[in-house]
Formats: sequence, C-alpha cells, structure tokens
Amino acid sequence: VDSAETSLLNKLIRTSLVESSHHVEILQQDPSSPLFSVKTFEELPLKKDLLQGIYIMGFNRPSKIQETALPIMLAYPPQNLIAQSQSGTGKTAAFVLAMLSRVNAAEKHPQCLCLAPTYELALQIGRVIETVGRFCADIKVTYAVRGNRVLQGSALEEQIVIGTPGTMLDWCFKRRVVDVKKINMFVLDEADIMIDSQGLSYQSIRIQRALPKGCQMLLFSATFKETVREFAVQIISNPIVIKLREEELTLSNIRQYFFVCRSREEKYRALCNIYGSITIGQAMIFCQTRRSADWLSVEMSQDGHQVAILTAELTVAQRANVIQRFRDGKEKVLIATNVCARGIDVQQVTIVVNFSLPTDEKSEPDFETYLHRIGRTGRFGKKGVAFSMVESQNVGLVQMIEEHFQTKIKQLDPDNMDELENL
Repeated sequence: VDSAETSLLNKLIRTSLVESSHHVEILQQDPSSPLFSVKTFEELPLKKDLLQGIYIMGFNRPSKIQETALPIMLAYPPQNLIAQSQSGTGKTAAFVLAMLSRVNAAEKHPQCLCLAPTYELALQIGRVIETVGRFCADIKVTYAVRGNRVLQGSALEEQIVIGTPGTMLDWCFKRRVVDVKKINMFVLDEADIMIDSQGLSYQSIRIQRALPKGCQMLLFSATFKETVREFAVQIISNPIVIKLREEELTLSNIRQYFFVCRSREEKYRALCNIYGSITIGQAMIFCQTRRSADWLSVEMSQDGHQVAILTAELTVAQRANVIQRFRDGKEKVLIATNVCARGIDVQQVTIVVNFSLPTDEKSEPDFETYLHRIGRTGRFGKKGVAFSMVESQNVGLVQMIEEHFQTKIKQLDPDNMDELENL
C-alpha cells in the first residue's frame, strides 16, 4: 500500500486526536518574530462562526501541534511555516482554520490554494473545511481534481480551491480559471508523499513560483526527511519550522506469546481458545497470503464472529469503508494481509494475532513488519497483547525476533489457556 493511501486511511480512522507525549520543537528562522503558544481556541483571533465549527468537530482545546502552529499561521503580518507532525495530530484542522480565517467572504474569487497528493486526500481535507466552516455561509470551496470539469476562462467564485497538483496546474495556466496573482495563502499538505510521487513536486513548485510575493506559504508533512527539507527550502522562503517528534514504536508495553501449531486447523483452534479465555475488544489478525486470509474469514464467520477483511485487491474506497466499519465497531475482527501492517492505528485494538510470522524472501524474520504489525496494539502508552502462531520448523524465527528486539516471547500450550485468564 502506498504512503498516500496509508495517510488517507489514517485520517479516516481517527475518532479522536492522537495526543502525543512528545514535545514540539521550534526551529525559528526569524528572531524578530515573537512566538507564543495557546492553550485554548478562544485565545486565537478566530471568528465566532469558526469557534462553533471547531466545537462541532469535537475539539475542546488545541492539540500539541495546533497550540504552536495556529498562532504562527494567524499572525499578522503573515508568516511562512513548515510543520512536521504525524498523522492524526490535528494538522488538517489547523491549516483549515488558517484558510477560513484568511479569506475575505465578500470577494468572490479564489484566495487560498491547497494541494494534496491524491484525489481522496483532497476530498478528505474538503470535508474538514465543510465541517469547520459550516457556519461561514459566504465561504465556498471547490475541488481541482480529475473529473471536475471547468470551462476555459470561466471565473471561479469559490474562495478556497483544494486539488491535486496536475489538475491545479491545468486550472491555473491552461484553463486560466484561477488568477494566481490574487492568491494570498498557499497550503501544501503531505509534502513527504508529494516528493515520493513522480512529477507532483515539480508541479507544486511551478504553481508556487507563480504566486505573488506576499502570499503566505504553509507546508505540512508527516515526516521531515532530508528530501522533505530540501523540497521545503525550494518552495518556502524564511519559514518558521516546527516539528512534533515522531512516536517511536516500541515493544516494551506489549506482552508477546507464541504457540507451536502443526497445521492451519490447529492454529485456528488456538485462536478460538484465545477467544474463550480473554476479553477482547477488537482484534487484528495478520495473514501472509490472501488465500489464508480468505480461509480464516470464512471459518470465523461460520463460528459467529463479525469479521472484516482487508487485502490488496480492494480499491481505496473499499479499504476506507472496511476500516471505517471496523473503527465504528461494526466488526470486532479485522483480518489483513501485510498490506495493512503499517501506519494504521485503531486505538481500541487490544490484541494482534500473527496467523503466520512475517518473513522475507530468504525465509528469515521480517523484523520491521513484525514491529509494525504488533505495534497496532499497545499504542500511545496502552498495554497490548500479541500472539504468534508458529509452525514447529519455524520456532527458530521466534528466537531471532527475541534477539533482535531484546524482548521475551513466551510459549503457550495451544490447548491450555489457563495462563491467559489473568490478562
């Protein structure tokens, strides 16, 4: 699964903000600019209509990144900003508030451009604008995305245009429906994904270079690798840079167990025994192949479990739907192939099961995938439990994982779950 899709699925899966314990680092470029942070939305120069929209979103107070980013984005004169903060920390709502604050509702022409790497992510940002801005009756949004046709030379009346770089380029220079000289805010979301996608960074830079000198530039990214840094410097002059350190995935708060099983039927029996022994909120079960995932899904459904399945063959929309249903608790079990091992956080997941251990092409443990799989549980300081089903010839893999992570994985008897009753 590509990084854009992971980002979209994460945006969909958050019912609430991820509260990071990590500090915001501020790398300030302009020493004459005073920096301050806020603890309430009321301290910000926000219109009453926007405050109402924020409360409807369920935000009672700013998240860590919002505390620092919003005063910079709303400052006068406008400041350029580069902000790094992982998915789910409130970045989208932050720049949406900035866009809705900067536009003049009385002027019926585009004033803010917002670029996202994919159609789905652009629509997701639009939904946030429509929610936060629902009481701003005269502010309108349009989408520069594939399939949304505009007549050459026609005048757009919407003040905010969200789109993908290719279509936005077409609207600005070929169809000329956006007057770039009247744009006063330019937002680039998911910069790290833009850079990974051929052509998107070039198109973004081309649009940015045509914007007026005083246009405020905001760049957001989930990571801040060297490639992102170089790209950001090309696009934004004299920015203030703020970073929220990425959460490290660790195994310290995840209890790990393994069973030795002779067949998939025996693995399934062990799985049923786990279910009979401990109280499970929601579970994610990882399979190595699509066939194995399909088989397990049928078995569990026949035994009366509510099961969802996530595999590479599904479209982005279908995957998003599966995840949304799982997040809403409509299914208690999500069976997935490796496609889903990374980046997806469902906070109510209490156990993770490796129906088979992840291995690489040399049949050695895929340590990174193992970490990301079992890291679905025990997120954000919560305790988690992970079970692995291991064929007898693969017990050596468990020892290699233990050595690699300096961790202990305890063997359990698949037919005797007494030990689990205390979990």
